[in-house]
Amino acid sequence: MNHSDIENIDETSINWEQAVSQYEMVMCSGTKTMQIEALMKLARLSKHAPESLLVRIIPNLIENLDDYHSIHSNCSLQKASAYCLKCIACRGDGGLAKEIGRRGAANSLLWWLSRSNGQFQEVLIKCLLVVVTFCDSSRAVVASNGGVEVIIRLLDSCTSDIRLYLLEILSTLSLLRDVRRALTRLGSLKFLVEAASCGSMVSRERACQAIGLLGVPRRARRTLVELGVIPVLVECLHDGDHTMKLVAGNALGVIFAHIDYIRLVAQSGVICLYAELLQGHDPSGKEIAEDVFCIWAVAEENAVEITRHLVRILREGDDESKASAADVLWDLASYKHATSMIRESGVIPILVELLQSGNEEIKQNVSGACGQLSYDEADRMALAEVGAIPILIEMMLHDELEEVRDNAAEALVNFAEDPLYHDRVSDAISAPSFRDMQNRLLHIRASNEHMARSLRRMTDWQLTWNPDLT
Repeated sequence: MNHSDIENIDETSINWEQAVSQYEMVMCSGTKTMQIEALMKLARLSKHAPESLLVRIIPNLIENLDDYHSIHSNCSLQKASAYCLKCIACRGDGGLAKEIGRRGAANSLLWWLSRSNGQFQEVLIKCLLVVVTFCDSSRAVVASNGGVEVIIRLLDSCTSDIRLYLLEILSTLSLLRDVRRALTRLGSLKFLVEAASCGSMVSRERACQAIGLLGVPRRARRTLVELGVIPVLVECLHDGDHTMKLVAGNALGVIFAHIDYIRLVAQSGVICLYAELLQGHDPSGKEIAEDVFCIWAVAEENAVEITRHLVRILREGDDESKASAADVLWDLASYKHATSMIRESGVIPILVELLQSGNEEIKQNVSGACGQLSYDEADRMALAEVGAIPILIEMMLHDELEEVRDNAAEALVNFAEDPLYHDRVSDAISAPSFRDMQNRLLHIRASNEHMARSLRRMTDWQLTWNPDLT
């Protein structure tokens, strides 16, 4: 069998078993030239061949790459084998790429990558990208065999189109904790920020996910901010697809959560983008936005804008969005600096209206917000002026949900303790649910006072005991 037999095969009417047998004979006994031509033919036909036959050929291709002694020659057989593997790996939904990874190709690809250049290097990079994308074990192999260092060295010197492929490999590897630690240790987080700013959407999402995980420790967070990660994440949140918005939104929330950067939120213009997540239909997006708003609102300038968006959603949003907005407002109502802005926002009449017209989840969160607002004298007055007291009494006595009854009772206890409103809640005072809540709040307040006294005693003891402080 000579190489012309391989070349003359018509892919539209191939006997694949016969073709593979011919290929195996050439690879076993043909000349090097014949083998290379057979490999190139295989690469061209790989998009048509049955996967089962390609799986049969993969070990032979990897075996060719495992011949490291050919580094001293022109490596033509290895180059052709790598090209074949790349073509096979790119086919289908990743099943063949997983098989290539399972057969141990990642280590060989990495070995040649660190010793190659030009077109051979480009083929190796493209093949490695597909393999680590679909094969988890291959990521671990590359990460534990100096792969991060190899990719970083190439990025340090690479300005061509293959840079995007290298960044995509890096973003895929960065899903591993050890790789993120290595990037931090090597001072190479700049490449992860770059990976989040360019390339395919999937790759950018992975980079954003890694940035979110890296942003938890204070030191890494500071480095990422200095490298310009904030505008990159804002762009991803603004322009990305649905998944990108969720991943970037979570990462940006982590970065901004620290006191050093939380005041940059209002300046960055991202609060409106999180309001969009809060109004979206994805529960994960709502959860991210709720958590972020509750954290960011500790800064007064953020709380002002957040409250404005919450009021708009409570007016115009669908039921799910209104429930989410009310849940955030419930938390904000516990912040001292936020109570006045909540009152001045005009949201209290909207809340009282929702107590009557909202669904169960809305009533639960709105009643909780009203219960929290009732601790402030001016807010109690605002609630009373728009008719909240009789509505709360009705809810405490007759609502089906226990939490709604408890929230209403909490508000009414606070009204009862105010001389201005004591008589107006007299019908509720004798109710068992009111008495239970009153006793519960008394226990909580007593416990809080006891804890405060204990902390004061502890502080006094520490001052007495510590010679450096006396």
